[in-house]
Amino acid sequence: MRKWFPRILVVAAALALLALVAAWLLLRASLPALEGEHALAGLTAPVQVERDALGVVTIDAGSAVDAARALGWVHAQERWFEMDLMRRSSAGELAALFGPMALEADRERRRHRLRARVSQRLPEIAGARLAELEAYAEGANAGREALGSRPWPYLLLRAQPEPWAPEDSILAAYAMYFDLQGGRNERELRWWRMAPHLPPTLRALLGHDGSDWDAPLMGEARGDAVLPGPDEVDLRRLPFPRDGDATPMPDAGTPGSNNFAVGGALTADGRAIVANDMHLGLGVPNVWFRVRLRWPDPGAPGGQVDVSGFTLPGVPAVIVGSSGNVAWGFTNSYGDYMDWRLEVPCAPGASAGCEPVERHVERIAVAGGDPVEFEIEETAWGPVVERLDDGRALALRWVAHLPGSINLGLADLATAANLDQALAVADHTAVPTQNLVIGDRDGRIAWRLLGPLARRDPACHRLPVDAPAEGPQPRCAPWSIATDRSPAVIDPPHHRLWTANARVVNGEAEALVGDGGYAFGARQQQIRDLLFAGRSFTEQDLLAIQLDTRALVFDRWWHLLKGLPPRADAPALLVLAAAAADWNAHADIDSAGYRLVRAWRLAVHARIADGLTGPAQVALGDAFQMPDLPQLEGIAWPLVRQQPQHLLPPRFDDWHALFEDAAREVRDTLGARGPLEERTWGERNTARICHPLADAVPLLGRRLCMPAEPLPGDGLVPRVQGPSFGASQRMVVAPGHEQDGIAHMPGGQSGHPLSPYWGAGHDDWVHGRPTPFLPGPAQRTLTLHP
Repeated sequence: MRKWFPRILVVAAALALLALVAAWLLLRASLPALEGEHALAGLTAPVQVERDALGVVTIDAGSAVDAARALGWVHAQERWFEMDLMRRSSAGELAALFGPMALEADRERRRHRLRARVSQRLPEIAGARLAELEAYAEGANAGREALGSRPWPYLLLRAQPEPWAPEDSILAAYAMYFDLQGGRNERELRWWRMAPHLPPTLRALLGHDGSDWDAPLMGEARGDAVLPGPDEVDLRRLPFPRDGDATPMPDAGTPGSNNFAVGGALTADGRAIVANDMHLGLGVPNVWFRVRLRWPDPGAPGGQVDVSGFTLPGVPAVIVGSSGNVAWGFTNSYGDYMDWRLEVPCAPGASAGCEPVERHVERIAVAGGDPVEFEIEETAWGPVVERLDDGRALALRWVAHLPGSINLGLADLATAANLDQALAVADHTAVPTQNLVIGDRDGRIAWRLLGPLARRDPACHRLPVDAPAEGPQPRCAPWSIATDRSPAVIDPPHHRLWTANARVVNGEAEALVGDGGYAFGARQQQIRDLLFAGRSFTEQDLLAIQLDTRALVFDRWWHLLKGLPPRADAPALLVLAAAAADWNAHADIDSAGYRLVRAWRLAVHARIADGLTGPAQVALGDAFQMPDLPQLEGIAWPLVRQQPQHLLPPRFDDWHALFEDAAREVRDTLGARGPLEERTWGERNTARICHPLADAVPLLGRRLCMPAEPLPGDGLVPRVQGPSFGASQRMVVAPGHEQDGIAHMPGGQSGHPLSPYWGAGHDDWVHGRPTPFLPGPAQRTLTLHP
């Protein structure tokens, strides 16, 4: 046996080497075609596909349909797996790829029945662009089939990719509804459960919906809360949980963006400049794919469409970009697009005193297991999401469920000749409702909402937050939606526009839009103030605003920390203040002071929120869930400045004790890692930008990630940045002057780790180096022919 053992090892090593070679060959076989000629059935004329040094694609086609077909081919070759995840995510079909681990996520999404809704409404959704939608799907299937092997993630998952259908492009677009609006209305649900257990004055304080940091386009700042007196509410006299730690604050994140613009009066040659950076979860590859599309069109200005920007693989349209005539960008609007209603669903066979229910059985495929059946109940209001112990249920009405919630109208911006035509396009465009900022080649700018608004009865506008948890409920008719009712700001006299997910409207316009949890206004105000600080702007000036890391909100908290009088019973405050001595009021990677002050502010916020919600915590017990409180700063700051004893959380003897408790948490948590002076923001804000399957590949997983380097920026500064969240793109462009534009994109163009475009451009995004908005000189050219 001993003499055979070395031979066995040699044979085993050879087999392992053969397996590695085979895997390598399969991996290489799935690389996209970048050069040469390839047939693409259905084309009416040859299409040229060029790639520049970053892999940015230029498609020259003979028609819009041919351009859509070629775009589908390119998207599928570069991003099939990511396209597949988008459609599966919104349809609730991830378990078919990932097995039982994705079953709960599928049940959550399947409740909305989006595949069934899309299949039923496809002709209405596609409208006049049905031929382009079908061509895109055919091109995508041809592109995938032209690969030498199935896309590499399916080799790891031991799965076969399924064909693309026109409906799948709409499902990919619907995935953004979940990213931007959630689909659960969790904030309103938590408020509704909590509200009956808070005295009206306390509830009004906790619900204060603004701060001194507000910077709306319409109307004035709300201002910080006016604190009630001790005769109105006294936390010391209200129920409060005496045991256990303070209830943690939810980490809701801030999915959204910045967009702003200056009109021609503020530039040297009269150009309007639009800046946009959309903040999303970051991965490899990026969610967007950069493209320039050109084709002749007699109806377009000059008889030619030439549109550049960022596409969403799976969808045949430029999502944000510039056409030479208009440029446009988005931020999430955070309007109110969902409502709950308490109902008594009818049991099978019942009809009196209850709401009729349709029941649908969905069959969820599970990789490696048997299919799972899932029953969905749906009333005229919407799907039943929560059942209460008393037999009642909460049904959810969501804009995304309704006819007219999605279409391909956005593609019409590519042929708009000017601002007025672009605004007319917006009237019939349906996407998850966004703040749209537009500029045109004549120097004009405008803001409006793009997407559907709910057409509510005003009496039902805040249901169920303002409705009782028990007793009779207001009987509101199910509302419809419309895309042509948006307020607008057109040609503002100061020639500036700005949005950053905070409130942008007031009065009647705000009543129309509603409040779905607007972001705290500091970032929006900082952008506004920088715009008003300048008198003339270039593209570089607007990029500098996007990259601003000044932490103005935190500066006053640092001064508060430094100014607290020393006390023998508050050693943590002294330690924290000393360790934060390097304060420079920026979210910089080398700053320990920024990290420490940020953490202390959040810890103080958590204790204040815990105190204000105490009565509800006692009443609800383990069922209590802290709601998201994006405007808490407008309550917390007057509290820490005035330090009223009647609004002090009962866990503490005085406000200094609260501050010390928060400092102790920061000291103990961060100090466990070493000296506080060395706990820099960069240590905390280190990139974790990876491919979805990075954790599934032993040893080689880091190859599927971008470098783990420290990143400047944070959530409350214009340069929004977290380890795996932030600017999914940056764009600064003047329509008609695209050659001077700037674009950034993390994660790169390609989804293949052996591609020369894997991660291309990521380093420029990290360091804020200007890179051209338009594609550079062609490095590789591919011809697709009929």
